[in-house]
Amino acid sequence: TVSVKHGYANCRTPQGEYYKNVLGTRCDIRCQKGYELHGPQQLICQSSKRWSGKVLCKQKRCPTLSMPTNGGFKCLDGAYFGSRCEYYCSPGYQLKGDRIVTCMDNKVWSGRPASCVDTEPPRIQCPSVKEKTAEPNKLTARVFWDTPEGRDTADGILTDVILKGLPPGSHFPEGDHKIQYTVYDRAENKGTCKFLVKVRVRRCAKLNAPDNGYIKCSGDGNNYGATCEFSCIGGYELQGSPARVCQYNLGWSGVEPTCAPMNINVNVRTAAALLDQFYEKRRLLIISTPTAANFFYRMQLGMLQPAQCGLDLRHVTVVELVGVFPAQIGRIGVKLLPPSLALQLRLLLRIPHYNFNIVVMDKHGMDKERYPFPATPAELFALIDNFPLRKEEMKLQAEIGQSCP
Repeated sequence: TVSVKHGYANCRTPQGEYYKNVLGTRCDIRCQKGYELHGPQQLICQSSKRWSGKVLCKQKRCPTLSMPTNGGFKCLDGAYFGSRCEYYCSPGYQLKGDRIVTCMDNKVWSGRPASCVDTEPPRIQCPSVKEKTAEPNKLTARVFWDTPEGRDTADGILTDVILKGLPPGSHFPEGDHKIQYTVYDRAENKGTCKFLVKVRVRRCAKLNAPDNGYIKCSGDGNNYGATCEFSCIGGYELQGSPARVCQYNLGWSGVEPTCAPMNINVNVRTAAALLDQFYEKRRLLIISTPTAANFFYRMQLGMLQPAQCGLDLRHVTVVELVGVFPAQIGRIGVKLLPPSLALQLRLLLRIPHYNFNIVVMDKHGMDKERYPFPATPAELFALIDNFPLRKEEMKLQAEIGQSCP
C-alpha cells in the first residue's frame, strides 16, 4: 500500500477489490496542511509490482525574513509553516508594523513587515532659573551657565545644540529673559528645554529736584550706586546734601536738599569776606563809576534792565560801586554796602576810581574780563556762555526747559 508521511493517499482499485495494492490501483496523493507535494499527484501500481513514482510531503517554507535596521527577530521554528517570529528593536527605537508574524499555508508571512524607527526625541536638560542682582552702578548683570548637552536614546548622533536667547557670559538687562536650547537627532526628532534668567536691579525711591533747583543723576537715576547731584537756580543757595547716593539698603545717603533765597551779608569787615559768599554760587558783574550821572554808567544800566532774565539764567549778581572817596557807596540789588567795603572792593580788584569800568568774575572768583566802556548783554552773555561750568548749567537748564522769553 501507499504510505505518505505528513500526507494521505486516496486509492481506487480497478474491480473495487479490498486490497489497495493490486495491479492498476490508482492513488491520489494529498499532503497535510502546511506541507506540499514533491512528486506526481497520482501513483499507479504497475505490472513490475512497483508504484509509478516517488512522492514526498515537505513542510512549507516562507521566504526568509529580512532583518530590520536597528533591530532583529526571534523565530520558534525558522521560516517553516506555523512558525511564529517576533520582532524587536534596539534601545531608543520603536517598532513600526506587526510585532509577531506567522508563516501561513500560502507561504506568506502574516502581517506587515516590521521596521525600527527612532521616534523618541533626544533628551536635553537646562539649568534651573538663574537669578542675579546687578552690581552697584550697573543696570545689567553678567550671567554664566554650562551649555546643556543633548543625549540621544538611539544612535547617539545629534546636531549641534541651537540656542535661542543670549549666550552664557552675556550682560543681561533688568527683567526676565527666556533661554531655550534645541537639539535634533538623525530622524529629526526634536528635544527642547527652557529656563529663565532673572536680573534684578536694586532701586531706591525716585528723587525729585528741589523747588527752584535742579537734579542730575548718574545711571538710571535710582539704581543701587547711582549718585544724584543738586544745584539751585540763580539767586538761590543749596541747603542740605549737594549729592546723595542710592545705598544697598535702598535708602539715600545724606539729607534732602532745599534751595533757599540767597542772603548776602553786607556787614562783613573785608572785601574778601564779601566775595567768599559768592564762591561757587554766583558770577559777579561789578560796575564801577566815579559819579551816578556818568553817561557810560547810565547807558550800561539802561542796557541791563531788560536783560535781567538772562543775568539770572547765568547766575550773575550785579554789584554797583558809585562815587569816589569819601562819598562812595556800593549796592547789591537793594542792599547798600558800607563806604569802607566799597573802597576795599575797588582796592582789592584794582578798579580805577575816576573812570567807568566793568569787571566780570566767574564762580571761582577769577577775573575773566574788563571793559572800560559799556558792554551789551549779548557781549556779556557770549563771554559767560563759554565758561566750562556754564556749559554744564546750560545742559541742565535745557533738560528742564528753563529759558528766557
